[in-house]
Amino acid sequence: MDDDTTLHTIGDLARLTGLTVKTIRYWSDAGVVPPTDRTPAGYRLYDRAALDRLGLVRTLRDLGIDLAAIHRILRREITVAEVAAAHAEALEVQIRTLRMRQAVLRTVAGRGSSPQETALMHQLATLSDRERRRLVEEFIDHTVEGIDADPAFVAMMRDAVPVLPEDATAAQVDAWVELAGLVQDPGFRAAMRRAVADQSRTAGAAAAPPAAEDLASLAALLRERAGGAAEAGTNPASAEARPVVDELVAAYARLTGRRDDAEFRAWLLERLEAGHDARYERYWQLVAAVGGQPAPPALTPAVLWFSSALRAG
Repeated sequence: MDDDTTLHTIGDLARLTGLTVKTIRYWSDAGVVPPTDRTPAGYRLYDRAALDRLGLVRTLRDLGIDLAAIHRILRREITVAEVAAAHAEALEVQIRTLRMRQAVLRTVAGRGSSPQETALMHQLATLSDRERRRLVEEFIDHTVEGIDADPAFVAMMRDAVPVLPEDATAAQVDAWVELAGLVQDPGFRAAMRRAVADQSRTAGAAAAPPAAEDLASLAALLRERAGGAAEAGTNPASAEARPVVDELVAAYARLTGRRDDAEFRAWLLERLEAGHDARYERYWQLVAAVGGQPAPPALTPAVLWFSSALRAG
């Protein structure tokens, strides 16, 4: 049995550890496992302490720790715990990246994407969390820049900026890619600015801005009555549509403190057309999908039906 005075050649170390002679020589040349002594012919010899040191170096290398860091550990400049913590964080980043690549590949497989679309999906999906958030925040900044927008509306948009989870599904990656494309689309960006500017002008002309719960109630009524009429196939220009239109116009008039007359109906139609675009609703659907939340109830069919009914007089 070896004792602390036994010296080993590189070949002995290779047999004892299962490492190759080449690896041991490389680590020895790098200075992490220096020889204890040399033979008269210049061959390296290693004692028990060197053998133990070799075992530690092997363990650290198996954990992915580089030789420079191992040098510092062996010189007691840093602890194994400190290095392990740093490498654990680095591995976490790699794992997130691999998960994202897996999700992208699943999405590509499901969609049969072209090479160009696949490249774009990969580019957008593998942005960092900070870069993804900044992409949407820049869109919001552009939307409200120079406009006296409702602070509550702007805060709502900022609070809703989605975070693509580490274990994103293919559907979430797909939604994120579509969302990223939408917020960079010049036509959509311009339409959003027009809608926010119109909202700001309307709010400025009102005696007091409507409460959020009142707006939500009105949206629910619009969805129920106009959306229901659209789903039932009711012609917006028909006599059957009149009671629905009158009910909704009256609700809008009460909310804005105005009188239901021809001028108000023309104003309301203008507001509906200026403030609605099917892409707005798609934006919120995608935000919800990326975050793994249920999609908000659709409002587009109701708005389109109500606008047609108002236009029909």
